[in-house]
Amino acid sequence: MSVYEIIFKLALAGILGGLIGLERESLNRPAGLRTYTLVSVGSALAMVVSLDMYFQYYQTVNADPGRIAAQVISGIGFLGAGTIMREGATVRGLTTAAGLWVVACIGLAVGAGLYIPAIATTLLILFILIYFIRFEEKFTGLREYKGLVMVLEDRPGQVGAIGSILGELGVLIKNIQLERLEDNNLEVELLLHLPPHLSINDVIDELTGVSGLKNIDRLN
Repeated sequence: MSVYEIIFKLALAGILGGLIGLERESLNRPAGLRTYTLVSVGSALAMVVSLDMYFQYYQTVNADPGRIAAQVISGIGFLGAGTIMREGATVRGLTTAAGLWVVACIGLAVGAGLYIPAIATTLLILFILIYFIRFEEKFTGLREYKGLVMVLEDRPGQVGAIGSILGELGVLIKNIQLERLEDNNLEVELLLHLPPHLSINDVIDELTGVSGLKNIDRLN
């Protein structure tokens, strides 16, 4: 395997992993552009090293060309576990963790010289990540848990006012956390269960009418 071929494999793996990482980065996920690129390039290098060692020693040693590369599949599980978080009854980060595993496989494919399957898999994964969310929201309602953080003036009845507005919208409060800030302000963090027909933007529009509201942002 020539030096130029190795460089091409590493560069291609970085590009393919980076494309998927960009989509995750755009959604502010725990693992984004740099993480996905590193995983893909590292996986490609592991496969290159495996193949190179095999071609060097297969005549004298009973070598397995996939032995080093195989450890990538199991090792990536530790990295993926770090992207999974639990918020109340909701588990986040599974898609990002699965994406890391797939990117590692893409890197291995590039390192093995399977360029067309690697490129086709990248395009398919991008299609799934970008467009399947619309199917989830429209047909299954799986993405109905949303997080909000509000900063309000700390006065009596604020939480009750928020609860009344959400109740009228049919939104359930799955989890709520309160924290008193400086300057007599109150931070309210909400995990909401939205009905399928309601978007988080509609909820934000209604909550902007709460008296004493200073700021409101989405968490996910």
